[in-house]
Amino acid sequence: MSDTEIPLPLSVPSSLDLEAHLAPYAAHSAQSRGRRFHEAPPAARTEFQRDRDRIVHSTAFRRLEYKTQVFVNHEGDLFRTRLTHSLEVAQIARSVARNLRLNEDLVEAISLAHDLGHTPFGHAGQDALHECMREHGGFEHNLQNLFVVDQLEEHYGAFDGLNLCFEMREGILKHCSRENARKLGDLGERFLTGKQPSLEAQIANVADEIAYNNHDVDDGLRSGLITLEQLSEVGLWHSHHEAARAEYPNIEGRRLIHETVRRIINTLIVDLIEGTQRNLVRVAPQSLDDVRNAPPLVAHSDEVAVQAAQLKRFLFKNLYRHYRVMRMANKAKRVVAGLFDAFTEDPRLLPPAYQVRLPVAEESANDAVTSTQDSSQARLIAHYIAGMTDRYALKEYQRLFVIDNN
Repeated sequence: MSDTEIPLPLSVPSSLDLEAHLAPYAAHSAQSRGRRFHEAPPAARTEFQRDRDRIVHSTAFRRLEYKTQVFVNHEGDLFRTRLTHSLEVAQIARSVARNLRLNEDLVEAISLAHDLGHTPFGHAGQDALHECMREHGGFEHNLQNLFVVDQLEEHYGAFDGLNLCFEMREGILKHCSRENARKLGDLGERFLTGKQPSLEAQIANVADEIAYNNHDVDDGLRSGLITLEQLSEVGLWHSHHEAARAEYPNIEGRRLIHETVRRIINTLIVDLIEGTQRNLVRVAPQSLDDVRNAPPLVAHSDEVAVQAAQLKRFLFKNLYRHYRVMRMANKAKRVVAGLFDAFTEDPRLLPPAYQVRLPVAEESANDAVTSTQDSSQARLIAHYIAGMTDRYALKEYQRLFVIDNN
């Protein structure tokens, strides 16, 4: 054999081999409730690893690079986007899952996919699109996540969407109205019966909150919209900031901020692991079904939960409701509403790829038929707008309403 030749493994590890270390109540890919469309098992990776890879290669995932976290994309290169946020959530979630002997691949895949359905301009865009869709069933970004992975991605010849495992789709759908849950069959059942998703899904949900709370602090300080003096009133920040200064008295500025944020995140992760372990010992689940029938098990201690809630309230009051953020949010809502109204008034303004998917108008005196067609058209327009990045939405708005733009 030459020096450049690489020997192939004698055997490819199975899902059972790759997940043999997992706790009995973890989500095991070999026990998955399956995909919507049958596929042959993957070689050299588990079903959940295949799902993770499909998310990473999806169009919606790439678009997250230019979607807002708090600050609109064009406001600066150093602020978080939905893409960097999703990567940070995945890193936190994997750390927790590893320590609890849960499925890292599933928790990573859910984390990477949890924001695929977000509109441009963050929550402002979501609120505006929900208002536009009020007469057509509203707009839920978690349900839009499901639309993306089940229908809107176009990569495979055999099916629309990504054909993800049930456990992945369950984890993506963090929230859902009861009305929509009734339409989702098995996937929506837990919202009607009060059951829980997998521990991996629960971890991704809490990791999301850990990531955005602490990294919004970092971005808020970088932008100058919040100050260290204001943060000194927040117990979680103050204690870790003082500890960092005591250990490193000569550091200041960005280095001190990073050191403080790093310590807070570590405290929250360790506390989440310990709090969840206590709950697991108390409930003693023996299977994933036991997890589904138990109350939520992934949780902080009471003390740390109170501290994290204080930080969240601080951000809501001082950052998310800052007048400069509110001004940008108001502009964003005008852009989204303007796009929706323009496409609704004249669907011929939509790109050709969307025009061919418009419902065919029928000559009918039946109000129910007309209403269904209108709602289908509105939903298609919502899909188009929700998939836009911040900068694409702004360009599309200019193309429609500014005379010197094509």
